[in-house]
Amino acid sequence: MSLSRPAPRKHIHTRRIECQGFQRDDGHWDIEGTLTDSKTYSFDNVDRGGVASGEAVHRMTIRLTVNDDMVVQAAEAFTESSPYTLCTDANSSVPEIAGLTIGPGWRKEVRKIMGRTKGCTHVRDMMMGPVAQTAYQTIIPMRNRKSSEDAKKRTDRPPVLDTCHAYASDGPVVERTWPQFYAGED
Repeated sequence: MSLSRPAPRKHIHTRRIECQGFQRDDGHWDIEGTLTDSKTYSFDNVDRGGVASGEAVHRMTIRLTVNDDMVVQAAEAFTESSPYTLCTDANSSVPEIAGLTIGPGWRKEVRKIMGRTKGCTHVRDMMMGPVAQTAYQTIIPMRNRKSSEDAKKRTDRPPVLDTCHAYASDGPVVERTWPQFYAGED
């Protein structure tokens, strides 16, 4: 089923977020995300002398280098376009993300490092959400492919259990993949 037919409307703003995951030759993973905001109209801007319709208001790119255990080895961000020249200074806290583990507590720890005036809202939100999710979608399936034979012998609870509808511990995916953790009725 698709969305319902929209009311008559006028397009004003577009936000594009693209994330990619790469397996590096050294065994680590690079996870990159780019956010681009644009408007359908031109507007005045003191720092940039104006922003033209379709031109990027924001364009920021993040790269996290992560190991197999989801521990960030290095973090960097680059702001190509922003409404204020001082926005690039907000990326100075990004390298401090190194050492954090993408998993439980990730968002809280990122907020400690980059929260409020210590970082850029757009970079922080992209790192906490789409980039972290892309890391998970890149690394975990590849890691699981290596150990798919051992899935049914697993003794530690998979961290993905009960994180979404498909991985409900009483659902068919868990019953099939990790029967030892299945909590439904037999």
